Amino acid sequence: MEIATPLGIGIAFVAVLGSFVLEGGNPMAMLAPPSLILVFVGTLGICMASNRMADLGGIFKAFLRAMLPGKKVDTAATVSELMGYAEIARRDGLLALEEKAKGVTDPFLKRGLELVIDGTDSEEVAEGLEQEIAAVRERHKVAAKWFADAGGFAPTLGIIGTVLGLVHALEGLSEPAKLGHAISAAFIATLWGVMSANLMWLPLSNKLKRMSAVEVAHRELIMQGILAIQAGVSPRAVGERLKSHLAPRVRETVGGKDGAKDKAA
Repeated sequence: MEIATPLGIGIAFVAVLGSFVLEGGNPMAMLAPPSLILVFVGTLGICMASNRMADLGGIFKAFLRAMLPGKKVDTAATVSELMGYAEIARRDGLLALEEKAKGVTDPFLKRGLELVIDGTDSEEVAEGLEQEIAAVRERHKVAAKWFADAGGFAPTLGIIGTVLGLVHALEGLSEPAKLGHAISAAFIATLWGVMSANLMWLPLSNKLKRMSAVEVAHRELIMQGILAIQAGVSPRAVGERLKSHLAPRVRETVGGKDGAKDKAA
């Protein structure tokens, strides 16, 4: 279960709050509504201004995708599955994959098998699958860019909040007793700007980039396997090609030709 992002963000916030408390600070002092509104609402507004309105709907989904445990990409299982299809195609022909394709749950793999079964030219199969991979990569860039933008704008908004707070504090020079509290409150905006950027927005952007890279690599592996099956490459050779994408310790769990037969059965 992938919980690295929420767990990591939680640990980072605990570290910040813990160090603040150990220095004698009051955590409630950080909950300053004016600073929170300026940093978070202001960052949202600037990000909206920097992107298309149509992108906004996918940002919340991307946030949930990064924060919540999702479907795990099992590359080893995919390699075994492709080796099984290679065994069927070599033994019974490509048309024998038609029944197997109906039960495939991965849309990308299913589309690749259907193109091969329909007798599509290998160059057209490669071009179609590459275009789909490119579209996925570009779609994922939108959300990653949004959070990267937020990580860039939030600290600046925090500085703006601090400047506004200091202006307000300097207006009260006639009351020195209140000056210290006003100045400390002014710096809360900078704190939230820097903290939200480095503890939330930039980690989320990096997580989405990593997730996109994993999905793209998985689809490229599928495409390579599909093209090898269409070319009539032996199941063992298909396995050896695809196993190069796996970590050495995982390769041992993927069967050879016999394992492919078991998967195809």
